[in-house]
Amino acid sequence: MVGFFKLALYRSRITLNQSACFSIPFFCKLCKRNQCDSPVLNSKQNKAWKMALVEDEYTNDGTVDIHKNPANKRKTGNWKACRFILGNECCERLAYYGMSTNLVNYLQKQLSMGNAAASKSVTNWSGTCYATPLLGAFLADAYLGRYWTIAIFSIIYALGMAFLSLTASINGLKPSCDSSGCHATASQKAVCFVALYMIALGTGGIKPCVSSFGADQFDETDDTEKEKKSSFFNWFYMSINVGALIASSVLVYIQMNVGWNWGFGIPAVAMVIAVVFFFFGSPLYRLQKPGGSPLTRIIQVIVASCRKFNVKVPDDKSLLYETRDAESNIQGSRKLEHTDKLRFFDKAAVEDLKSLENPWKVCTVTQVEELKAIIQLLPIWASGIVFAAVYSQMSTMFVLQGNTMDQHMGPKFKIPSASLSLFDTVSVLIWAPIYDLVIVPFARKFTGHPRGFTQLQRMGIGLLISVFSMVVAGILEVVRLGIVHKNNYYDREYIPMSIFWQVPQYFLIGCAEVFTFIGQLEFFYDQAPDAMRSLCSALSLTTISLGNYLSTLLVTIVTKVTTRNGKLGWIPDNLNRGHLDYFYWLLTILSVINFLVYLLIAKWYTYKKTVDR
Repeated sequence: MVGFFKLALYRSRITLNQSACFSIPFFCKLCKRNQCDSPVLNSKQNKAWKMALVEDEYTNDGTVDIHKNPANKRKTGNWKACRFILGNECCERLAYYGMSTNLVNYLQKQLSMGNAAASKSVTNWSGTCYATPLLGAFLADAYLGRYWTIAIFSIIYALGMAFLSLTASINGLKPSCDSSGCHATASQKAVCFVALYMIALGTGGIKPCVSSFGADQFDETDDTEKEKKSSFFNWFYMSINVGALIASSVLVYIQMNVGWNWGFGIPAVAMVIAVVFFFFGSPLYRLQKPGGSPLTRIIQVIVASCRKFNVKVPDDKSLLYETRDAESNIQGSRKLEHTDKLRFFDKAAVEDLKSLENPWKVCTVTQVEELKAIIQLLPIWASGIVFAAVYSQMSTMFVLQGNTMDQHMGPKFKIPSASLSLFDTVSVLIWAPIYDLVIVPFARKFTGHPRGFTQLQRMGIGLLISVFSMVVAGILEVVRLGIVHKNNYYDREYIPMSIFWQVPQYFLIGCAEVFTFIGQLEFFYDQAPDAMRSLCSALSLTTISLGNYLSTLLVTIVTKVTTRNGKLGWIPDNLNRGHLDYFYWLLTILSVINFLVYLLIAKWYTYKKTVDR
């Protein structure tokens, strides 16, 4: 650095006739090509200047462009690349929510399923959509990279959407309907579910990669770009909800009033646009190289630790094995600092000169810390499962509850019950900028934290808000059933109570999303080891998967227990004769317990630290 500052002082004295190259260095093509041989500078100064130019021109986080050359800062990445990623995500979410938001009604009305069966089918399918990301994430981190994983699975996704639209359009594939209702055959149901699970597979390559791929467009070693990355996650979630807003309003209305062929066909077209939009931005993207199988590295640490069960870890942790290079020996990953937690796994990094070349016997500190980071993430990950079960009610029980209420707006217009999820979206679109522009600056004055709240604090606030959303939903159902019992409305199609009384419960869940889901996106990207970011993003998504499966399990158990001895149970096909409020109280109790456990987990957690160059 001393040489560089001497160089800067010396350059200020150089005149144009002495060296045209170095009097206007930023316009000199030779300098930019690192080929300047100006005689005015000595070799040490020339070398420092060339290094400065290279560092200024290219990213330092290991990213490359689409041609596998080092990523040029001016030509790739940043917001100019992210606009294509955000556009792709907006269209993909429009396609997903345009098909999934009202799916429970499609299964109930078109495929002739009961309330409980339709609800379980939706949560099982939705759970699979959030489980397949584990496969996509593994392929992205280990072999394909995020770009090619998104590209390949997007095409599968688009084919699945097209197939689903055909099942609602072509005679023979779509159910026959008459005045008594629709009558789907077993083969028609099977074809529909084949299309749905093709979509579930397609989402597996997009969900875990797209947010991380967007964050890859900002160089973490550049302070200016690093600041932009934090706001990217808010914009990313905003783009999701713009797509969801259009889906829950326009597309749901089309499905209920125009036809399911158009209602599924438009999302299919949106998915094709998403694919085209993604490929269109290819020249601008920065790509992280795949770092090899993360699961293999994790197993190597476990095996090496067990082999050295009786080996004592030295008190001086600097004696543990680590490569001497500036970079770790894991492709695309920075070195990680040693931590004192989970010290058993430090045994894997105890040096053994005879076995240094065998990663099944000796692992680097960074490799050991990768495993520790994953283990520390697991309790935080588990705490999101109950929240996801609450979130899943918007596409199942909230919709079925809304079906029993007055959906009319004026004498002619009737709003579909599934369309009320747009108030969840509106809530997100309101609270996301409020959080960034109002809450963060206000909280910063008291906490001193640059983000206002830590990521864990932000997620905890969301978990608390979700408790209130279930309380509000339960109170509404108590009031609704009170009207039913008082006026003997048991067999009415809907009771004279406006569906808009459901708005508060949707709005609260939207607020909880801004705190929990956005915080979760940022947390799992930030705390994941560099070469495991897709895997950890997928891990965060599996909370939604398990939350949906938990909802399925709860409905199954509740139905089995409460229908004994010929009783109708809590969730019968006619909700006016059931007790959906009891189901909401069950979720409230689980949410309170989950929040209290989360407080203990968050207190135990230690944030990741990387080794500075």
